[in-house]
Amino acid sequence: MSELNQKAVAKYQNNFLKEVEERVEDGEWVSMCMQCGVCAGSCPLGPHWEHSPQKIFRMIMAGKRDEVLTSDSVWMCTSCYSCIVRCPRKLPITHIMHGIAHYAHRLGVAPKGQPTRELASVFWKNLVKTGRVNELKFSLAVYFKDGFSQGIKNLLGMQGIALGLVKAKRLNPMEIIGGHKCKDVGGIQKMLAKAKEIEDRRQGYTS
Repeated sequence: MSELNQKAVAKYQNNFLKEVEERVEDGEWVSMCMQCGVCAGSCPLGPHWEHSPQKIFRMIMAGKRDEVLTSDSVWMCTSCYSCIVRCPRKLPITHIMHGIAHYAHRLGVAPKGQPTRELASVFWKNLVKTGRVNELKFSLAVYFKDGFSQGIKNLLGMQGIALGLVKAKRLNPMEIIGGHKCKDVGGIQKMLAKAKEIEDRRQGYTS
């Protein structure tokens, strides 16, 4: 086989499906999709995303690695589980979509500026410091992520909701300022570090 033909074969050879099966949560189920479209029809965000789950699965089977890993759609899942409940083959669609998003994030190829990804990142960074989310620090990080002036606008826009929560005794300003933390913060951080080490080793990451 000529060098040109070898390159052509390599280009169209699908190793992405195998990659997903090995490294994405429940990825081994992707090839079971029969493209019925029930997941897209059941999803509350179905009309608003470019790639519905069955399209993502077909793209994986077609070897469209870059298109899948940079897709905004895998970050739009709200975990309502309607797709899993209604799937004729009971595929763990929600888990797979989250798994693809997580895998893309770890590879550093997930779409920049995606709101769900940014919120999840801020939430996780806040959580791992003390083992519990500090509502004040989390809210400020979200509101001011686009700069000081935009942060002030965001705060002013939410003041009515905040006052309503205080009046309804659903929000205690003193508890927010003090925050909450678990007793053994060091132990929690060690546990998370060990979990990351195990996952990295299982999935073949070297960094």
